[in-house]
Amino acid sequence: MAKQISELKLGILGGGQLGRMLIQQAINYNVTSLVLDPDPDAPCKHICNYFENGSITDFDTVYNFGKKADIITIEIEKVNIDALEQLEKEGKQVFPQSRVIRLIQDKGVQKQFFKENDIPTSPFQIVNTREDMQNSHFQFPYILKLRKDGYDGKGVMRINGAEDLKDAFNAPCIIEKLVDFEKEIAVIVARNSNGDVKTFPMVEMEFNPEANLVEFLISPSTYAESLQQKAEMIAKQIASAMNITGILAVEMFVTKDGEILVNEVAPRPHNSGHQTIEGNYVSQFEQHLRSIYNLPLGDTSSITNAIMINLLGEKGFEGVAKYEHLEKVMAIDGVYVHLYGKKYTKPFRKMGHVTIVDIDREKAIEKARYVQKTLKVIA
Repeated sequence: MAKQISELKLGILGGGQLGRMLIQQAINYNVTSLVLDPDPDAPCKHICNYFENGSITDFDTVYNFGKKADIITIEIEKVNIDALEQLEKEGKQVFPQSRVIRLIQDKGVQKQFFKENDIPTSPFQIVNTREDMQNSHFQFPYILKLRKDGYDGKGVMRINGAEDLKDAFNAPCIIEKLVDFEKEIAVIVARNSNGDVKTFPMVEMEFNPEANLVEFLISPSTYAESLQQKAEMIAKQIASAMNITGILAVEMFVTKDGEILVNEVAPRPHNSGHQTIEGNYVSQFEQHLRSIYNLPLGDTSSITNAIMINLLGEKGFEGVAKYEHLEKVMAIDGVYVHLYGKKYTKPFRKMGHVTIVDIDREKAIEKARYVQKTLKVIA
């Protein structure tokens, strides 16, 4: 007889807030969780069954940690893939699969994958040095992205003209055509080992212009049903082409002429799905568990309107975190605060998120704007 979910130990590479919320869900299924993270005070430390302080990019550390688990997953892509490949060869289940993580780690390879699989994306060019950028055929302005190690808005810059090239990344990058978009959207898709696939409803996002981080997310979208279905079909197409097991977040643009272009993907629970904890019948974290344990996928339907706001460290503050006006926002009906257990704040650090739910969409937005201007993370 196949083992039950509670009999298979779950190893998580990375002990940040995504791992923390995954463990909070895993506890409901009596899953034994093991976490590896380089931060000795990582958010997962006090809620997992076993915590190991160590590098998630070192072969031996990841390999020896992985041997302790039955199923291994990630909460960040910057991990040692060679160790995961070796663990797979020895019979460990790694989800998302190591080949998927390898594809995602390099934005150049990721864009080539989109092109080869007829997935709509913006025109791009792979460059290795500033000299390559100077010889590029792309017209200014354009977007420059590091091929590796960019995350949370880091590793991305806008090049407005030749004068900006002196400050450009001098490393392997991709140049992307600057998309004149109307809205940034996202769809989270889940796929289990049986090949069952489900998407969460499309969401609309607003970004902090300074930090380039999601600041305000609205679910479900009010775009035409045809556009939402198209976005969900693109997400399913990518998951199928990758043959992924697990959650995949697909970030996209809606252009001003109504087209959809894929920006990038992330093979793990994602910031664009936090509202599913209160706003949907199944959360992205439970769906990821269902996927990697090859269980039936849950109902992704929205229960009600849900707004998600990231709590970022305020500019000008660095030190032990203090949550100003927490009581004021907690007094409002339909407001759910999630703090990530990070002791120290710094400008734009993700310290938590707040979800606001209401059957009246405009009231949900009104409450969310109040929370956004009232609740501050200072030191």
